[in-house]
Amino acid sequence: MVSEKPIVIFSKTECCMSHTIKSLFYDFGVNPTIYEVDEIAWGKEIEQALLRLGGNQAVPAVFIGGEFVGGANEIMSLHLKRSLKPMLKRAGALWV
Repeated sequence: MVSEKPIVIFSKTECCMSHTIKSLFYDFGVNPTIYEVDEIAWGKEIEQALLRLGGNQAVPAVFIGGEFVGGANEIMSLHLKRSLKPMLKRAGALWV
């Protein structure tokens, strides 16, 4: 699910942090692949797998270039350090 697209976000439709992270990527002009785990039949299993990757919450979970980057805290930290944009470029999700 994550290896074929440059940016993949696992999210929940009513999660404010998921909304914030998706908005951040949209503001960059990135079109991430989004899986809303609360709308997927096997969503509970996906959440359990995401929890095993680390962190105290399953969503949002962001993969860049097929690699797990983290949740909202990690993404916002990368953004504030100005490291997120170069990652998006390397993954082929951002061209400018």
